[in-house]
Amino acid sequence: QVQLVESGGGLVQPGGSLRLSCAASGSIFSIRAMGWYRRAPGNQRDLVATITSDGTTNYADSVKGRFTISRDFAKNTVYLQMNNLKREDTAVYYCNGDMWDSRRVRGNYWGQGTQVTVSS
Repeated sequence: QVQLVESGGGLVQPGGSLRLSCAASGSIFSIRAMGWYRRAPGNQRDLVATITSDGTTNYADSVKGRFTISRDFAKNTVYLQMNNLKREDTAVYYCNGDMWDSRRVRGNYWGQGTQVTVSS
């Protein structure tokens, strides 16, 4: 099995910054991609950003220019640097991993989520 654990969430004022981390552990053979998704109250879970093993990134339009995703797949870790945070960024942020396990079976995994609250 593979487990993903997020950290770094919290309360921040509008215009502030946070850095989220997600560490994957378990029987990981290789990582195709990891990413961040978020769900605000009453909303569906939406893509925030993804990054592939070769460094290709994809961002939601709402966060382009403000958020940066990065990776250290040698450590099975992905980060999300969030700058100029807005109230509408308030959500539970979930880490996602698209991976092959030690048996080379491809799977998709989710973390438990970390709360980000942007409020003055």
